[in-house]
Amino acid sequence: MRKVLKGILLVTCMVFGMTLMAQASTLEEAKALAEKGAAYVKANGKDKAIAEFNKPDGEFVKGDLYVFLQDFSGLMLANGGNPKLPGQNHLELKDPTGKLFVKEMIELAKSKGSGWVEYSWTNPSVKKVQPKKTWVQRVEGMDMYVGCGIFQ
Repeated sequence: MRKVLKGILLVTCMVFGMTLMAQASTLEEAKALAEKGAAYVKANGKDKAIAEFNKPDGEFVKGDLYVFLQDFSGLMLANGGNPKLPGQNHLELKDPTGKLFVKEMIELAKSKGSGWVEYSWTNPSVKKVQPKKTWVQRVEGMDMYVGCGIFQ
């Protein structure tokens, strides 16, 4: 009986681990979703993009990945991961180390057009502060950017 229980526990752990690995996103997937989002804004306009990005079951929410749209003043325009955030200004938002990561995202979008920003944030799935990387993609011809990040 003991061997059977150990076997069941082992299989359960393996299935759980494989499920987590299957759900875990990659940096490439986050970058691709942000780039797709920026192209969507350019092709369809800000208002249509905001509506689409805010849909929890839309094409810009994929498992643990979602895009957000923010303007250069720090105003959150859309957020597929948290419907409470649009309308809030995050310009002065700091991570637990004191890093002004939104300001860094804006400066990166303005100066280079795209790139990675690293900071720490609370991972809602484990309720712990973890390192996070977000791909920032400026929307061509507009003073806004699309972001998509993953916890490391």
